[in-house]
Amino acid sequence: MEDKELKDLKEKVLEANLELYKSNLVFFTFGNVSGVNRERRLIAIKPSGVDYSNLNLENMVLVSLDGSLITQGFNPSSDTKTHLVLYNSFSEIGGVAHTHSRFATIMAQSHTPISCLGTTHADYFYGEIPCTDIISDKSIISDYEHETGILIKNTFSKKNIDYKQMKACLVASHGPFTWGKDPSEAVFTSEVLEEIAIQNFYTRLLNPEIKSMKNTLIDKHYLRKHGKNAYYGQ
Repeated sequence: MEDKELKDLKEKVLEANLELYKSNLVFFTFGNVSGVNRERRLIAIKPSGVDYSNLNLENMVLVSLDGSLITQGFNPSSDTKTHLVLYNSFSEIGGVAHTHSRFATIMAQSHTPISCLGTTHADYFYGEIPCTDIISDKSIISDYEHETGILIKNTFSKKNIDYKQMKACLVASHGPFTWGKDPSEAVFTSEVLEEIAIQNFYTRLLNPEIKSMKNTLIDKHYLRKHGKNAYYGQ
């Protein structure tokens, strides 16, 4: 029998997955959210291929951070290994979300990073939202989902991006992954990412030559909410 701590984790992950669906960021069985208990070295994640209308506490799947299946009866999301790489690489995140939301996926499919064109973007993401390189044939054949996580990790390392200031990444030809301090924030980040992707898409239609806004304005908007001397909010 699971204890209260693990039940609470599964409840948070269930609620986050349902919120992802309510936000119209996923359809059919696409997308997934997970959450982690770092002391227990376990994640809870959506079961693979189960419709959102059928999700419940009993079919949330527990997996160890080393990839061992803890609960029986349901297979975890096919993207579980990607989530595990992110948890093992980004030590302070507590939740991960993956969607195929329309505009963020359009950007990913076009292999286009999301430039910081306005203050809405800068309020939540510190600079350009990166897009990975196209995954190699070797990575696809060897261990596709694990290698997808490595691709995200390497993108952040190569571009010297702080995962705490940039809580999203587009995987080229695939779609977005987001994260946060818990599953709920990971979903919120997916919601904000989609809105910013929409704004970016239409801004580029109106002005294909548009450039990222100046760094002083990016700094002002991001740091007033998230910096050491932040003053936004109560």
